[in-house]
Amino acid sequence: MSQTGPRSGQPLRLTRVSKAYGGFKALEPTDLVVNAGEFLTLLGPSGSGKTTLLNLTAGYVEPTGGEIRIGERDVTRLPARHRNIGMVFQNYALFPHMSVGENVAYGLNVRRLPKTDIARKVAGILSLMRLDGFAERPVQQLSGGQQQRVALARALVIEPDVLLMDEPLGALDKQLRRSVQLELRRLHQRLGRTTIYVTHDQEEALVLSDRVAVMDGGRIQQLGTVDDLYDRPVNAFVAGFIGESNLLPVRVLSTAGGQALVDVEAFRRTISVETAPGAVPGEPASLLIRPEHIELAGDGDGVPAEIVEVIYLGELTQITLRLESGQAIAARQITDRALQTGARVRVSWKSGHVRAVPHFPSKPTKTEKADA
Repeated sequence: MSQTGPRSGQPLRLTRVSKAYGGFKALEPTDLVVNAGEFLTLLGPSGSGKTTLLNLTAGYVEPTGGEIRIGERDVTRLPARHRNIGMVFQNYALFPHMSVGENVAYGLNVRRLPKTDIARKVAGILSLMRLDGFAERPVQQLSGGQQQRVALARALVIEPDVLLMDEPLGALDKQLRRSVQLELRRLHQRLGRTTIYVTHDQEEALVLSDRVAVMDGGRIQQLGTVDDLYDRPVNAFVAGFIGESNLLPVRVLSTAGGQALVDVEAFRRTISVETAPGAVPGEPASLLIRPEHIELAGDGDGVPAEIVEVIYLGELTQITLRLESGQAIAARQITDRALQTGARVRVSWKSGHVRAVPHFPSKPTKTEKADA
């Protein structure tokens, strides 16, 4: 997501930060730098450690080890109320007995700002959130989308050094969720507030983020831009978690200069492909081919296959193929009504769009502790 507005907030740095519950490691020692004004998403399945990392940053959980700095301040042992962090929860956590304006003003009242300043700031943030005229309304009379905006206004009005959001759109229906995603993107481009956002929804991460940290097993598996994660995943977990993918077992024969010679059992042939750094001879690896990078032809040098399913999705068609080895793979093509179930085709792939990736099995996690 491009940054068009002024950058605000402070950079965040975690150095070897970890969290253990007895013998269980919810977060392995982790290094992470979030730049001032950056929108970083923590993406991963339930139990991956993303909410643990967020709660450590917020000060709701004390780390087992490591250091957390916001700007020049060491906040590792500071309580949450002294970190100047804004927090938006999935359930909004609004005070039901307060009006919209009172909810938004809560953090300013805690900071004992003059009443005139509070009134000005509340009016300004409600206008920014398109909630003009809502200050006196009870929060219980609002829709889910409106409550979400009130929760965001309450977090932003204190001008936090870092804004944290824990699956804030999880309670919204799909259509409203998409609308609010675009609204969050617009707000961040305008305000440039340093933001860490937690989700398990990859589409949400792709829409909102400057960078994404994909987590699993209490570790950051890969940190990078959306393009990095999609086109250059470092292992099979990231490749399978971001977008749709075909992951075919391979045996790595040799590597040199960013290329690998791999034996692909499903293709019954040896090919040379781009490789992730961890794919080395003797270690488990897979061949990544995205469905949109597969090409079909009636003849040629490709791998023989049979079309076993054709699903028309409007402009695109989803195709399932069975190779002679018995391996099933998926392809996605611009819709061609000539494609028929049972047809014999030759499968090839776009040059430069296949990649050998190591498996790097993830550590078992305990969901109830890691993302509690």
